[in-house]
Amino acid sequence: MLKISEFSKLSHLTIKALRYYEKEGLLKPVHIDEWNNYRFYDTFQLETAARIKSFRQLDLSVEEIKAIFSGADVKEILQEKSKSLIEEKHQIESRLSIIKSILEDKEMNYQVTEKVIPETIVYTSETVLKVYSDMMQWIPAVGEECLSLNPGMECADPPYEFCEYLDGEYKETDIRIRHNEAVKAIGKENDHIKFKTLPESKVLSIYHKGSYANIGEAYAFLMKYADQNGYTVAGLARECYIDGIWNKESEEEWLTEIQLPIEDVTK
Repeated sequence: MLKISEFSKLSHLTIKALRYYEKEGLLKPVHIDEWNNYRFYDTFQLETAARIKSFRQLDLSVEEIKAIFSGADVKEILQEKSKSLIEEKHQIESRLSIIKSILEDKEMNYQVTEKVIPETIVYTSETVLKVYSDMMQWIPAVGEECLSLNPGMECADPPYEFCEYLDGEYKETDIRIRHNEAVKAIGKENDHIKFKTLPESKVLSIYHKGSYANIGEAYAFLMKYADQNGYTVAGLARECYIDGIWNKESEEEWLTEIQLPIEDVTK
């Protein structure tokens, strides 16, 4: 038989790890001296130790290894671990891409993040604006009309409101726009206001601070980022107006989030 120190050297497992695996029931000594509490192992247990070490190097948890030792399907567990590692790899690559973009952007004006927008109910309305500035009057009017049609209607918490531009090109006038605002329940509709459920979606997010006059720079940065990092765009960009003329006096304090729906490459 081998003392724990000898078994530790041969198995390449620390004494601390051996005591832990003993506690978890994965690798128990063949004998424990009742007088001095010394642990002894047999050479045939080196194979078990090697399996444990191999599985741990694959990032399997102790519970997963216990399941395997109890007869669970090894391939099934490894397939699930593979999916988990692929997702982790994607997240790491995404973080590295963000770091790379930040380092390449000398002024660091923009930072892109990934986020998941949960499934949500929205009321939506479309119109054609003569000029962009007309939006600031049209959006509140839509909200008042929806509330008049649905007294007591509550907005979602946290709030989520955005606009989408429906033209296939940039236009100075006659701009087709769709406004969406998340609410807690579907309500009554009319010719102008409709309700729909938006499925969960993954988006690239970027914040633009300042006047809308140069928001095109943010769009250009975001689209370039998506292209360089292999993302596939899965819908129209969403403009979320966080701070603006309604609550900030200076244009420099206006804050707009641009969300670009993308395909979830992990699916």
